[in-house]
Amino acid sequence: MKSPDTPANEKERLKDLRSLDVLDTNPEERFDRLTRMAKRVFGVDIALVSLVDENRQWFKSKAGLDASETGRDISFCGHAILGNEIFVIEDTLKDERFDDNPLVTGPPNIRFYAGAPLRYMNGNKLGTLCIIDSKPRVFSEEDNEMLRDLAEMAENELNAIQLATIDELTKISNRRGFVALAQNSLSLCVRQNAPVSLVFLDLDKFKPINDNYGHAEGDRALVAFAGLMRKTFRDSDVFARIGGDEFVVLLTNTEKQHATEIVERFRGLLEIFNAQMDRGYDISFSDGIVSVEPDNECSIDDLLREADVLMYEKKLDQMPRQNWEGASDQQSGQAQTIDQLAAVSPLSE
Repeated sequence: MKSPDTPANEKERLKDLRSLDVLDTNPEERFDRLTRMAKRVFGVDIALVSLVDENRQWFKSKAGLDASETGRDISFCGHAILGNEIFVIEDTLKDERFDDNPLVTGPPNIRFYAGAPLRYMNGNKLGTLCIIDSKPRVFSEEDNEMLRDLAEMAENELNAIQLATIDELTKISNRRGFVALAQNSLSLCVRQNAPVSLVFLDLDKFKPINDNYGHAEGDRALVAFAGLMRKTFRDSDVFARIGGDEFVVLLTNTEKQHATEIVERFRGLLEIFNAQMDRGYDISFSDGIVSVEPDNECSIDDLLREADVLMYEKKLDQMPRQNWEGASDQQSGQAQTIDQLAAVSPLSE
């Protein structure tokens, strides 16, 4: 038996897979419909939508199989995601890579396999739509085209999940995508006994950019800010646009002092960017930073609330007193809400 190799882009591939927040979720009719169709059209025992993570292949949808996952080291789909074309084994007993595989010698007694890679929007392979039978069979060109068509339908469903977690303007995560990814990173840091910091970033004087230069220029400023975040922060960090001019970064394995230094370096890079672009306005931000020690249990929502409080307090401190003394009732109400959140937040102690 030959275990599947690891793709060269494995780190990026797994990050894309996790961004979908689909692993270990309940069955969905939109995927089950495809596996039922594949099983019926090809007349096979089993059809699966299989997603391959670090250690396993997990079945988002399954027709004709009770198991919900198998080890990646014995998976057929682990081989299928290594290429761009449909991976076909017409008779497993005639292929030395699989003839002694436990999925061949025991249940479900695979003799035939065909798996079409499921591609993320950037082309990374996340898993397969595959068909399996207990009898060897010939896979024709017509069969190939049919399985590819069904796989593209599965890809569209997966990409629809992704589009719901990506900010349409800046192409980085939105609030929903951030919460899903960041909660996983936070849980991992807790398990590894590592510190984590969350940084809330709110653009300063963004409304005047829209008012004086137009909303199209305001959009360009947001895109530029997100692009600089993408270039600056580490692959292990999670960042997003969570509101109109609000951004957030989760810095893993990072204490508050180090997070502060990172933010100041980012501020310096933004100042260089402003000088180079010379657009008639500068992009700047206020920040709130909250850090969590490994033994402090909290959620991403807790961290967001606390960092938002700190950011707003800092923004008020930096504002000339005559400006915020004459703030509107709406602003006063927001400040009052901030005080209330600070009072009840479990991280404020």
